[in-house]
Amino acid sequence: MGDYADLPGVRTWYETEGSGDPLVLLHGGFCTNDTWGAQRPELAASYRLHLPERRAHGHTPDVEGPLSYTDMAGDTVAFLESVVGGPAHLVGWSDGGIVALLTALARPDLVRRMVLIGTTFRPASEAFVAPEMLDALTPDSAEMAFFRELYVAASPDGPDHWPAVATRVIDMWRTQPTLDAGDLAAVRAPTLVMAGDDDLMTLEHTAALYRALHDARLAVVPGASHLVPLEKPAEVDRMILDHLADGEVGTMMPVLRAPGPAPGRDATA
Repeated sequence: MGDYADLPGVRTWYETEGSGDPLVLLHGGFCTNDTWGAQRPELAASYRLHLPERRAHGHTPDVEGPLSYTDMAGDTVAFLESVVGGPAHLVGWSDGGIVALLTALARPDLVRRMVLIGTTFRPASEAFVAPEMLDALTPDSAEMAFFRELYVAASPDGPDHWPAVATRVIDMWRTQPTLDAGDLAAVRAPTLVMAGDDDLMTLEHTAALYRALHDARLAVVPGASHLVPLEKPAEVDRMILDHLADGEVGTMMPVLRAPGPAPGRDATA
């Protein structure tokens, strides 16, 4: 079921489902909660799901001024405090993963474990396999048709507001986020970093994210793209559930997780 929460930054639409420990699902850019359809039944069997739609996405209205991941993370902190009522696991896909990272940095006390799917920590020009793809994205371009339909179907701001939102989200991709290795090393929530082997961002960028985090696991899903939760739902759901349930990682031949200074954890790769 869906409802609105009157958060300080924006009146936010959210849905809840299932029972158990709280798990917040953070959708991708231009997306709505509908894109979590392949995950909801499996995850709701073990967790109480909370699915907020961020400012200018889905049923949540736009706000004045530029859009920023930092503001969206602030909205997420407020959502955790006022709706969830305390710490939760976060699963973020694409833009949602960036918001999860920033939330964990701002309020580590509110984040238990994280899963980051197809997530960047630098702007598209530094992270994407083909950053020039942004030049082809305009509000009316064919590549944006799917997202335009999602927006028109749900937004309280009406279809005529789509160009303003599309332009500002693309601008955000060009310039944000701007995290570095030092920022990432401060994240203390155990994190699963997941990507398709043909994802939007380079495998090198994904590996750098994994290496920079203090307590991370890495999953590169074969035969998958940036839409891996839709393409490989059973595998994705299993890995999410395994990560959220696990304690300390223990392997027979640890290298990065060996006692003492770990080689490669400086995110220079």
